[in-house]
Amino acid sequence: MCHSGPFPEQRFQGTLAPNLQGAGSRWSEGQLRLRVVDSSRLNPASIMPSYYRVDGLTRVGRIWQGKPVLDAEQIEDVVAFLATLKEAP
Repeated sequence: MCHSGPFPEQRFQGTLAPNLQGAGSRWSEGQLRLRVVDSSRLNPASIMPSYYRVDGLTRVGRIWQGKPVLDAEQIEDVVAFLATLKEAP
């Protein structure tokens, strides 16, 4: 896991990426979607994989070339979940 967040069931959480606690308060659904689809559009040096983009990628296994990691419905599910992560009052 790269991100930490409000996931008590995860014993070891990541430290490579921002904490997801409050992601739904910090970013709109559109901003969250862009980060999941292709975070390199916001930060070209990002190490976060592009979960939907398929063009211009390197080091992609032959059987996965031209296929997104997540389909559109899965992207929307992730965005909907992240949007629920609000800052505690």
